[in-house]
Order: sequence, then C-alpha cells, then structure tokens
Amino acid sequence: MRRWGAPAPGYAGLIAALALLGACDKAGDEPDTVEVPLAKPVVVASNGPAAQDAGATPMEERIARLGLLNKRNNVSEEIELKPGEARDIGPVTIRLSACERTAPWELPQEVGAFVQVDIRENAGAAPVRVFSGWLFRESPSLNVVEHPIYDVWVKDCTMAFPGEAAPPASPAPRPSPAPRPSPAPRPSPAPEPATR
Repeated sequence: MRRWGAPAPGYAGLIAALALLGACDKAGDEPDTVEVPLAKPVVVASNGPAAQDAGATPMEERIARLGLLNKRNNVSEEIELKPGEARDIGPVTIRLSACERTAPWELPQEVGAFVQVDIRENAGAAPVRVFSGWLFRESPSLNVVEHPIYDVWVKDCTMAFPGEAAPPASPAPRPSPAPRPSPAPRPSPAPEPATR
C-alpha cells in the first residue's frame, strides 16, 4: 500500500533521471553550434518565358486542341488555338492562355491548358465568365467547366522538347503488285452415259 506524498514505484526512476539531467546542465556555457557552409547560388540567365521552358517549344508556337460539347443537341467540335487566341462558337467564347505537357521522359504524363470560357445567355446580353483555370486531360474531374449546356475539355498540346525523338514518319506507300493472270478454266468432265 502506498502512502500519500510518496512517489509511485514507476515514477522513481523517472525522477532520478531528471535529477541527473539537471545536474549535468552546463551553466553559463553556450550551446554547441555547427556551421554549415551555404551552397553557391545558381544563376540562370532568363530571357523571358522561353528560357524557363528549358528549350521546349516557345509558348506562342504551341497549339492546343480542345473539345466543346453542346449537351442539348449532343454536338461536339474540336478547336485548335494558340496561346493568346480566342474563338467564338455560337454563344461560347473560348480563350487559351497557355498549354503544357509533360516531357516524354517524365512520369506521370500530363497535358493541360489554361482556358477561359465566356457564355452569352441571350443574344444581346454581355458574356458571363463560367470558367477560368487549368483543365487537365488525364484528370478531367480536377477542374470542371460547370455549365448546364456546354462542356470544354483538353485533348492535346502540340509542343516539342529538346532531345525528344521525332514522331515516326509515315511509311511511303508501296506500289501495288501487278495483277496475276487468272488460271485458265479447266474443262468440265464429260457426262456419264445413262444406264437403263
């Protein structure tokens, strides 16, 4: 049975360890410090956006392929835009600000485009922005154009990276072989005489 005021048996060791740590404290000494040399900063010459893309196709030369679906009549269209271009398709205006794709040697492969979608609800009404952001081909649910009638998605971004293998050229068409002459017809066998 334990008396009040006496430490519990399990705490005796803990109290002794704390007392030893307190006695080992170096009063007046500064804590040990370790000096770590700083790495030299890397200076990268930046001549605008093209320098940041590490030799990839400049942004203004890329081409994005987007899809537009009218859910009312189930008609879809494919649109090709360069960054900075806009296209009106009926009451929908699509603007492309940028398109990117992952280098072929990096995983996971992603294709994305920064798109703005404006829709005019009535013929004389001002357009209303229904979407502004990145759309990704591999993750279509990440950002969604939320509109009851129209949907927009990314299909591709045409660009090249340094060292990337050129797409295989289509093989040259083979000349068709000369037609073979058809074999001569065989004579039909003579009919057998009828027996009575």
